[in-house]
Amino acid sequence: MRIAHVSDSDLTNPEGVATSVGTTVALLRAAGHRVVLHCPGPLSRCRRGPGEVPSLSVPTRPYRLALPRPPSAPVDVVHVHTTGPLGVAGLRWAATRGVPTVLTWHTDLVAYAAHYPEIPIGAAYAGLRLGLRWRAGDLWALAHPGPGRQARLAALGRTLLAHTTVLIAPSAKTAAMMTTMAGRTPIVVLPTPAAAPHPDADDRRRLRARLGIPADAPVLLAVGRATPEKNPELLLAAFAQVRRELPAARLVLLGARRHRLAVRRTARRYGVVDALHLLRPVPRDRVGAHYRMADVLAFTSTTDTQGLVLSEAEAYGLPMAIVDTQLVERPGTGTTRPVAEPSPAAFGALLTRLLTERELRGGVIRDGRAAVAAWSGERYLAELVKVYATLPPVSAGRPATPKARRGDASRCS
Repeated sequence: MRIAHVSDSDLTNPEGVATSVGTTVALLRAAGHRVVLHCPGPLSRCRRGPGEVPSLSVPTRPYRLALPRPPSAPVDVVHVHTTGPLGVAGLRWAATRGVPTVLTWHTDLVAYAAHYPEIPIGAAYAGLRLGLRWRAGDLWALAHPGPGRQARLAALGRTLLAHTTVLIAPSAKTAAMMTTMAGRTPIVVLPTPAAAPHPDADDRRRLRARLGIPADAPVLLAVGRATPEKNPELLLAAFAQVRRELPAARLVLLGARRHRLAVRRTARRYGVVDALHLLRPVPRDRVGAHYRMADVLAFTSTTDTQGLVLSEAEAYGLPMAIVDTQLVERPGTGTTRPVAEPSPAAFGALLTRLLTERELRGGVIRDGRAAVAAWSGERYLAELVKVYATLPPVSAGRPATPKARRGDASRCS
């Protein structure tokens, strides 16, 4: 099968979208499918690989802005992962040629719009390119928080899905969120599988020594940005509760590129700055050592669409505590993850229990590993290829609007 994958996030970007895209493309290629990934690449033509598009680094942001170039070769399916210039170009190109399109909804744009001004700007661009007749008042509403912005983002979501043959939601949470926008576009729940653990240059003892963490200290790990939508305030407040019971406990926050000063100020306010290890992002092949070094993963975000780090931690045998009740069910087995109310007292108490109660830790680790084994890359690939193979034909020159209704959506978990 000839498949064009389109993403505004290049594979070197240390975040969930790039990880998911890289996993999907690698699995398809290993199975013999002809896949071209259209993503941001260097400006220099001689340095760009197949499918890479000229792009520029965005100041203060860990990503690149690419020219809106669509696929150029005949394909059977266009699979879009983002709604930036490249993603919109891919949707428009497929619609004009009658190529079926799959869109994976990786990001909660409504939630992120409150924290990233580029999202309303990108939404305005996407809406205009996709034919929404927005006037000055609509653009003004997009630029300001409130019901007006949410209404315009919802209108954009409906338009994006009108250009989509099938929508892939990486979790049941995302599927429920997208139901009102989907219209007649069917939704398939298809989580990204966790990659199998691999040997790392650092083991538990060596990495702890390098970070100045005693070998026997209880260690909490948080992986990802330290920006407000990830709720670092709750993380630090709960850690302060843990320290009251376990004074030797440490918190490692891996992936903090922005808001580092704000995080340190908050940690100082809660009296835990001396036990905080604030680390910048590391290459993907070095993340595993941090899972091995830690005792519990602390996950305080409620804006993630699937929380890929949860499955990654489970693959490494690391128990976790979360506050998002909509991500509590593990893909594969349907068992549930430990969850607490999003308050410092409740979340701190759960973290403390996972650090100190051997039987509870063992059960969480066992269930996590079983879920990762059940929702394997092979099973994910089979379900994804099934989606591709059953895509209905679409008419060239207009958005894809399949006949299937929302009730026909399948659930692969």
